[in-house]
Amino acid sequence: MSQKKEFVLEYDFQSSPQLLFQYLSTPSGLSEWFSDDVNYRGEKYTFFWGESEEYARVLSKKQNEKIRFQWINGESDEEDYFFEFRIQMDEITKDVSLIVTDFSDEEEIEEAKLLWDSLISDLKQVLGSS
Repeated sequence: MSQKKEFVLEYDFQSSPQLLFQYLSTPSGLSEWFSDDVNYRGEKYTFFWGESEEYARVLSKKQNEKIRFQWINGESDEEDYFFEFRIQMDEITKDVSLIVTDFSDEEEIEEAKLLWDSLISDLKQVLGSS
């Protein structure tokens, strides 16, 4: 099995960290832009896309700052990888940024970045953020 590579993307938002965090960490928020539907039980999230479903657990969470998920896929290396949403606010300008960290096979990184660009574009539309 090939080693996945980490990549980090940063997006500017015109939103409060509190509102943005709701869309990153709650089933109702995530189902508006990330997947078709989301269920949550304990620390386990179930994401639905059409007929398929994927499971993830929350590895860490800090209110209005970050949430880190790990896919539960039964693969031996699943614990080596995660995806994380981190919100940063510039203390002076109050500009809000969303930093997305994810992992992908090297030959699929560009495709994964395009997918994140599309998802974040959807999130910005939901939030009314340009």
